Amino acid sequence: MANIKKGDLVQVMTGRKQDKGGDRGKQGKVLDILGEQNRVVVEGVNYVTRHTRVGQTQRGTKTGGIETVEAPIHISNVAVVDPSTKKPTRVGHRVEEQVKDGVKRTVRVRYAKQSGKDL
Repeated sequence: MANIKKGDLVQVMTGRKQDKGGDRGKQGKVLDILGEQNRVVVEGVNYVTRHTRVGQTQRGTKTGGIETVEAPIHISNVAVVDPSTKKPTRVGHRVEEQVKDGVKRTVRVRYAKQSGKDL
């Protein structure tokens, strides 16, 4: 089971500091997960400039030009943020039994471990 999922709030743990133009310490939502490359796309982090070819839509409007989009960042460089303390934390899993429509099921549930000072 993955520790980081789409829609999680994460914080960038490595890289250049924000005062030097980097993204370390920024928090954002996970927009996409690229499982094969072990990378995640985080909202507002790791902006790159992309040049797209000029084209036309059905209505005749021009598309293309220079865009800034979020690029993927390695999954080991981000940590999930604890919703109660707003600090980065590790994620644990516990097995619980749920009763739904009279049927018992065992499910693995993610939970935020206690946020430490070091993270």
